[in-house]
Amino acid sequence: MASVSAKPLFTAIKPKHDKRQISLGDFAEAAAPRTRDPLDFDPTPESATRPFISAEYEFIRAHGNTVLETAVGAGHIARVLTEFGFDVLGNDVVDRGWDGVELRSFFDCISPRAPIQITNPPYNMINASNGHGRWLRHSMDLGFGYVALLLNADWPAARINGFDKLLHDHPPSVEYLCCWKIDFRGGGSPPQRNSWFVWDLNRPAAGPNEWIRKRLYREVSDPMQGELL
Repeated sequence: MASVSAKPLFTAIKPKHDKRQISLGDFAEAAAPRTRDPLDFDPTPESATRPFISAEYEFIRAHGNTVLETAVGAGHIARVLTEFGFDVLGNDVVDRGWDGVELRSFFDCISPRAPIQITNPPYNMINASNGHGRWLRHSMDLGFGYVALLLNADWPAARINGFDKLLHDHPPSVEYLCCWKIDFRGGGSPPQRNSWFVWDLNRPAAGPNEWIRKRLYREVSDPMQGELL
């Protein structure tokens, strides 16, 4: 007995072409994701800096009027500090357009040029995996009176490469958890959250591995700004 061909069956169930179907070509081409900068340069939106400086203004001012922006880049943080009346010195390893930048690695600094450091450091210089917390270690060695670093909110969760000892010996005074996701590179909100971590000699940490955590909102006038968690 001859075998029955399956061809009619496949023909019967084959979906008919729907003229209403939209092809991928009908959509606007999506923008390609930006390539990560080899030096981990992530421009900090002013909306991420302004509420923090507003919340910490009096504490920062207690250390003086001059701030060292140690990864000044194109001046995104420096411009906000200037708005608040601070004098800003800036250094970086690359000239990205900020007027007055000193082309110098932060790790070549042997003494602080100002009592205050506020920056968004290259993450590969401060994370646990490849940075080994180096940026913070050097900041503590230089002896700033006030240090504020914008980091991934999960940054202190690491335990490798001596991070337990690092945070035991140098816990921040306060952490401001950003209650929104910061879009650094114009590609939409990233999955992680960020926090401003502050080391302030005038406000010793609560204890080894202990610090105050506050909420930070994008709107400077938000009545919940700086509320304790």
